[in-house]
Amino acid sequence: MKAVLGLEDGTSVVGTGFGAEGTSVGELVFSTQMGGYMEALTDPSYNGQILMFTFPLIGNYGVDRKNFQAKRVWAGGCITRELCNRPTVQPDIATFFESEGIPGMTGVDTRKLTIKTREHGTLRAALVTGSDDREEAVRLARAAPDISTEDLIPTVSCPEAYHIPGKGKKVAVIDLGIKKNIVLSLLSRGSDIRVYPFNTRADEILAHRPDALFISNGPGDPERAVEAVRTVSELAGQLPVFGICMGIQISALALGGRTYKMKFGHRGANQPVRNTDGTVAITTQNHGFAVDAESLPEGAKVTYINLNDGSVEGFEDRYLNMTCVQFHPEAHAGPHDTEKPFFDNMFGRIP
Repeated sequence: MKAVLGLEDGTSVVGTGFGAEGTSVGELVFSTQMGGYMEALTDPSYNGQILMFTFPLIGNYGVDRKNFQAKRVWAGGCITRELCNRPTVQPDIATFFESEGIPGMTGVDTRKLTIKTREHGTLRAALVTGSDDREEAVRLARAAPDISTEDLIPTVSCPEAYHIPGKGKKVAVIDLGIKKNIVLSLLSRGSDIRVYPFNTRADEILAHRPDALFISNGPGDPERAVEAVRTVSELAGQLPVFGICMGIQISALALGGRTYKMKFGHRGANQPVRNTDGTVAITTQNHGFAVDAESLPEGAKVTYINLNDGSVEGFEDRYLNMTCVQFHPEAHAGPHDTEKPFFDNMFGRIP
């Protein structure tokens, strides 16, 4: 099947299509992970983006449903150098993508596209399968909306609140596109969980008398999540607050801080972060926005920094009992350096 990728800067690349025939537009982003491709593709934080893997071979172990982070693939499409069509587990990715209506393209120089993204920043893109019309692909890319203008969170958040009973601490979760493994990390510590839609009011959460508030990961620009920012702002100081990925950005905005769009973001399972105690951990990450360290108010202390670019990877406010990280301690597949420290510390700080 013919396929073409067009970028807003006029670049176009022709390759071999797989999966469904059709068109997908969004940011072209790259992930450096060597495994866990289905975990990444099903991460709701990739809503609105076309995911390109820098590792040259994808699909060698097929589609492993038990490790999905959501019920469906949220990435708008997949770009890879080589696709394995004889995996150890069936179905193969091409067959699965076709059944799910998802386009993909292989036979592409992903290294060249990654270098372009690193040099010029994240670009809007259009992936077209069933055609090799370069001009049309570029036109579609240029017509695609900027991710900061899109409300992506309502699509991935739960439509209504739900309860996962447990005998431990009562944790209220604001679902901005929560990954399954975050829920599993909370459940493994016996917590009683109530998951709420992105626009839930503070009084609705307090009505169930939670012991803590948790804000999940999610797609797009955190400044679009005005309802979640308002709720966290009202609950900060009343409940311990914890957050992962977009959760740290929402928490910073709730305290009056600022966030910014990164040049090309951090995505992959090999991102080094350093704690203020000097220890270094290798982490999984997926974000294109970050917290501005200088904008954090008095009392909020940066706890982790990214060793590649010095960006904020964690902060805490001990007076408000707020602890957040930018990376994914629950990541699967990915390193487990930070799962136990983050979640054990979280539950240790819940009265």
